[in-house]
Amino acid sequence: MSNLVKRSKIISNIRLFFLQKNIIEVETPILSSSSVTDVNLVSFKTYYSSCDQVQKLKLWLITSPEYHMKRLLSAKLGSIYQISHCFRNEEFGRYHNPEFTMLEWYQPFCSMKNFIKEIDKFLQIILNCNKSDKMSYQDVFIKFLNIDPLSTTLSELHQISKKLKLHYLTHIENDLNKLIQLLFTLEIEPKLGKKKPIFIYHFPVEQASLAAINSQDSRISERFEFFFKGIELGNGFYELIDVDEQKKRFIEDNKKRIAMNIPCQKIDSLFLDALSSGLPNCSGVAIGLDRLIMLMLNETRISKVISFSLNRC
Repeated sequence: MSNLVKRSKIISNIRLFFLQKNIIEVETPILSSSSVTDVNLVSFKTYYSSCDQVQKLKLWLITSPEYHMKRLLSAKLGSIYQISHCFRNEEFGRYHNPEFTMLEWYQPFCSMKNFIKEIDKFLQIILNCNKSDKMSYQDVFIKFLNIDPLSTTLSELHQISKKLKLHYLTHIENDLNKLIQLLFTLEIEPKLGKKKPIFIYHFPVEQASLAAINSQDSRISERFEFFFKGIELGNGFYELIDVDEQKKRFIEDNKKRIAMNIPCQKIDSLFLDALSSGLPNCSGVAIGLDRLIMLMLNETRISKVISFSLNRC
């Protein structure tokens, strides 16, 4: 029970951080009329039945509050944050629970570089840690695996997989980008941020998600993640604001879904309408609050810092 008391105090300190910066706390729906097209995310589905039981409306539990919050940004609300329950119908384990708490934060008219500095200040205050390290995705691959992820070949990745005794990867993966992601997750991520947090930035354009493409190098995106003690804590972007490019990415996601034999998802037209109306240049980040608190309390499972995990709910 003491961890829950400590959790409450940590969340109060987080709210105080944003209050002192005049950043508005918002609340957006947990139910959404649209899911997400990202092939790596699986949403929970439910139905709303009208009183007469004649009409059923398909709804989804949000995987993050991102789309709703960007609609608020398009309405010129300014800098905003939210502490939200999110839901993903995926793995359950040390660092995952199907229902979890996310801290989502958006800063208009802020570059990725400057936003990373702001998040670093947040971490220093909340985690009471030293200033973070920063390294590009390209450089971290060269440091740990001696390969350049922006110019590598499938053959080279298969060779390094064998060298690392990850022979099974050479049999199941012939997708260059997927193999790069797996090597990052398995071989690099556990080594990151052992003594203090580290930001990894400029992910390959194939992993851009909802991030803008770098204006100087079209091979990389304005996406970053940060890690502490070998655990991913946050994922952020200098946000894509081009509605046509965003729609194109949604369509490409659904094409991948078809190829993977998983259901396509309806494109969120309300979100695209918000982009059309004018999403300001901005940066945003999603932080896994349960993981952050877990590390602060020196625990090794998020189940130790939430009231009731999946096996006890």
